[in-house]
Amino acid sequence: MFMIPWHKLPTPLALLQLIQFRDSLREQNLHDTSQVPDRDKLPKPTPSPDNRHLVARTADGSYNDLEHPEMGMAGTRLGRNIPLKNAKVDEPNLLTPNPRAVSQVLLKRDRFIPATILNLHAASWIQFQTHDWFTHGDNQPDNNFSIPENGSDDILEVPKTLKDHTRDDDNTNPATFINDVTHWWDASQLYGSDAETVNSLRTHQDGKMLIEEDGFLPLDPNQGIDLVGFPGSIGSWWTGLSMLHILFIKEHNTICDRLKQMYTDWDDQQLFDKARLINAALLAKIHTVEWTPAILPNPTTQIAMNINWWGILGKDFKKTVGRLGDSEVLSGIVGSSTDHHAAPYSLTEEFVSVYRMHPLIPDELNFYAHSNGNHLTTKQFPDIFGKSTRSFMESLSMEDLLYSFGIQHPGALTLHNYPNFLRALIKEDGSSAFDLAAVDILRDRERGVPRYNRFRELIGRERVKSFAEITSNSQWARELREIYQDDINRVDLMVGLFAEDLPDGFGFSDTAFRVFILMASRRLKSDRFFTQDYRAEIYTQFGLDWIDNNTFLSVICRHYPELAPALYGVENGFQPWRKLN
Repeated sequence: MFMIPWHKLPTPLALLQLIQFRDSLREQNLHDTSQVPDRDKLPKPTPSPDNRHLVARTADGSYNDLEHPEMGMAGTRLGRNIPLKNAKVDEPNLLTPNPRAVSQVLLKRDRFIPATILNLHAASWIQFQTHDWFTHGDNQPDNNFSIPENGSDDILEVPKTLKDHTRDDDNTNPATFINDVTHWWDASQLYGSDAETVNSLRTHQDGKMLIEEDGFLPLDPNQGIDLVGFPGSIGSWWTGLSMLHILFIKEHNTICDRLKQMYTDWDDQQLFDKARLINAALLAKIHTVEWTPAILPNPTTQIAMNINWWGILGKDFKKTVGRLGDSEVLSGIVGSSTDHHAAPYSLTEEFVSVYRMHPLIPDELNFYAHSNGNHLTTKQFPDIFGKSTRSFMESLSMEDLLYSFGIQHPGALTLHNYPNFLRALIKEDGSSAFDLAAVDILRDRERGVPRYNRFRELIGRERVKSFAEITSNSQWARELREIYQDDINRVDLMVGLFAEDLPDGFGFSDTAFRVFILMASRRLKSDRFFTQDYRAEIYTQFGLDWIDNNTFLSVICRHYPELAPALYGVENGFQPWRKLN
């Protein structure tokens, strides 16, 4: 039977199709790994004696669900979007085909392919967000995969992912792994995922976070990079991340100032808790109604993401009249009732996989003066990365940095566009080069994520029968056939996602989008601070208004007003800004 793809339907019918997809995915593609033995070894939180956990986000993410307080907290398992029986590690074929050959032939950037619908802040933003959502923690010491290079004696040693320490069965199938940060959308990358980290980042006065007089964050003395809430940042730290951390620490402190003016009797803890709630919700809103529509500028997806937050009746109706019942479609997920659907809330391994977006990063960046648009300098990415980040940022103004990112494009999420410096990443100790593209391929295999064709099937898409069905690019199809030895079922998930022909107005594949349909709404719908507790009694009316009335652009203009000319006429802060001459 001939079926019209959803994205080619008239918008009302396409929206109906997306709702049907989401409902089906909620039933079929949420699977609970906490039931895998040994559940009794998972974290068991204790309530705060003053009941603060009832009205504020906790450091470790516990007590978001009051009946199951361990749900989504740091140290719990990543879930699955596939049945657990399918989350199997194919040990005999972990290195087949060789991940380094896949990297060299299919992923290597021959020339920079820009994503012209976006600016470079979009690349920084998604890394900033994933640091809030998931990390597998440090890898296993002295337990490596050894990946040879074809025709060479060179061996790439890749440490294995840290084992799930809550299991006594030696991590036999199904594969399970621990999330070192909270699963919730709670801005843990800013604040931390444990009490010690949170406390170390606070001034403990007026609810505020630490920031230096020169506008930079304190330096971590052990790593030489900004002191932030996300653990182990040295291997992924760069100028784009630093700018966003600085921007939203400033935003937190501004929110504290406003709250203190209104609630003069509140102490430091009350101010901090409310400011964190408001700041975290603002980040979630920006991602939902700004970043996602920027990378998916398709009329249907733009409407769909706004429905997630505001409902189909729209922002003005919701702000004026309020919710119309509990309907997600009419009035949005935010402020509706909480629902975990088919499984307790967690982020998933498949969610991690579809967020492998390293091609967004350019190898070379240009920097310009925000005042007149004059070219200032050109840098290779390693010059603005790791321990080099701070010294480079001190050489330019924050306004120049923000402006430069606003007028440059990230890379497109396609084959042959993986950053070359990441394929030869020099470790901090200078000991060896590291091919991150090969490691990305290996990680999905190691963690039991199905390969591309099986993944399609498990999330409700038809399997492809030929390489030409994946991509209309005949050269790519030929390269895929050669690397995967004419076996369509061997194609790795990330490779298939990058190879797919994209729907009109899409910055990433329709297959990846299926996971987004499910998890974008789940991160809101499962979180009581976005659903039943998204109310003035918890946030204050000031807080709700602040979230409603602010955007990525307004946050930038508040803290760096000199950038206003470059933002004139710009509707979405992740789309290209106005170039100044």
